[in-house]
Formats: sequence, structure tokens, C-alpha cells
Amino acid sequence: MRTGKGKMRNRRRIQRRGPCVIYNEDIGIIKVIRNIPGITLLSISKLNVLWLAPGGHVGRFCIWTESAFRKLDDLYGTWRKAAVLKADYNLPMHKMTNTDLSRILTSQDIQKALHAPIKKVKRSELKKNQLKNLKIMMRLNPYAKTAKRNAILRQAAKETKTVKKVVRKRQIKKKSVKEEVAAK
Repeated sequence: MRTGKGKMRNRRRIQRRGPCVIYNEDIGIIKVIRNIPGITLLSISKLNVLWLAPGGHVGRFCIWTESAFRKLDDLYGTWRKAAVLKADYNLPMHKMTNTDLSRILTSQDIQKALHAPIKKVKRSELKKNQLKNLKIMMRLNPYAKTAKRNAILRQAAKETKTVKKVVRKRQIKKKSVKEEVAAK
């Protein structure tokens, strides 16, 4: 049974793919195999990647008839001769003559051409916020130290002024309270 809503859309049952039988001529092979569930029949002249590797999974079990296997050379050719049944078709050549990649990379010729490995790792400089870090701000703006000192002095002067004002008001209130008490 299929999971999900496909059951309601006339796709109730699903079946896994079984082996694939590839033939050249039909000598009754279709009638013999067509009723076996899961087995797919493919003609050699109509080969399809979607049937040979369903779902992109390479490695489906394929059963080849002898005549189909012989026809492969005529259909696709070899590396030495072109295909007979296809016009101007040659099998793609290998990109590498030697496929032992680890041996190639460790060979002396390749190692001579490569740069030496960088052993000392250079760390990137840590970005610091100049508004919070005075040293960095001094590097950007030398007047910043004087400006900050002036701002601190102005703030301190303002605070002392407000403190004096508050003290004066309290003294005036105390005097007026004492006078009221004395008057009663």
C-alpha cells in the first residue's frame, strides 16, 4: 500500500522494481515473462536510463540475452570503432589513463609542482567596536580622549551644581518648617 493521499487518487498499490530482462528479438520471451510481477522487459533498441537505474540508483539487476549483448557493439560501438546503428556516435574516451589517484597525487612530479603547505595559520584581526574601546577610538580620532575628558568634567560639574541646588532647597524648607513650628 502507498502511504499518503495517493491511495485516494487511484494510486493505491505500489510495487518495487525487480530484475530487468533485456532482449534483442522476441522469440516468445515477452509472453513468458510479462505476467511475473516486478520484472521489466526492455528491448535493446529502446534502452532507457530511467528503466536501467530507477530513482537514480545505479546497480539494478539486469539479465541480458546473448543476442542483446552481441548487439551492444553495433549499437554503441567500442573505443576503437564507431557505432554502426547510430550516426557519428563514438563512446566517450576516458579522461584519465591511470585512475589510481592517490598514487598520482603522491608522485614526485606532482609534489614538485605544488606549493609547500602553509604551516603557520594567520588569524584574522579581531574587529573591535571603537565606540566602546577607547584605544581603538584614539587610533581613529586622537581628539577623542580630550573630548571624553571634557564630557566627564562637564557631567561632574553639572552633578555638583544639582547637588548644591538640592541642598539649598532643603535648607530653605527646614528654615520655613522651623519658623512655622515656632509661630504655633
